[in-house]
Amino acid sequence: MPERLTPAELTLLGLLVEKPRHGYELEEVITARGMREWTEIGFSSIYYLLTKLRDRGLVAETGESGESGVPARGKARKVFAPTPPGLQACAAGAEQAIATLRPVFPPVLVGLANQPVIPPERLRAALARRAEALAERIAEVRAAAPPDAPDFVRAIFDYSLHQLEAEQAWLATYRGEQR
Repeated sequence: MPERLTPAELTLLGLLVEKPRHGYELEEVITARGMREWTEIGFSSIYYLLTKLRDRGLVAETGESGESGVPARGKARKVFAPTPPGLQACAAGAEQAIATLRPVFPPVLVGLANQPVIPPERLRAALARRAEALAERIAEVRAAAPPDAPDFVRAIFDYSLHQLEAEQAWLATYRGEQR
């Protein structure tokens, strides 16, 4: 049975399946793709996670930057690549993540559950602020989506946009009911 991976481990392992990378390069990809919006990987945790994956035999050090086709910038850095068990664990983890519905706990639901204590004018103002924030976020995601990205990267942006647009549609209907 393949290794069980946390979402952060699966994310890093997937980036290494794309191509061997060092920790700083992983950080650059996470930032460039806007992955911080849906992953809980801080810059300081990348090397910790790489060490965990290495200790479990899912990745191995394949050299240093400048070797293995990864250009060196500054001091040499350890480059990691998935092992055969790492490839299996990544495939199984990705399939499981796609197939399994998991509960989410958005704070907005807590606010909605407690809205009777909010004066009506403040509720309308809060809903308006949320609508503005949604519109801004939708514009940011659209602007960040790389037009020439591979299908799997575009799927991430498309999913995010559809989620945001669904909330935007719900909010427009709900705000109409609150008038």
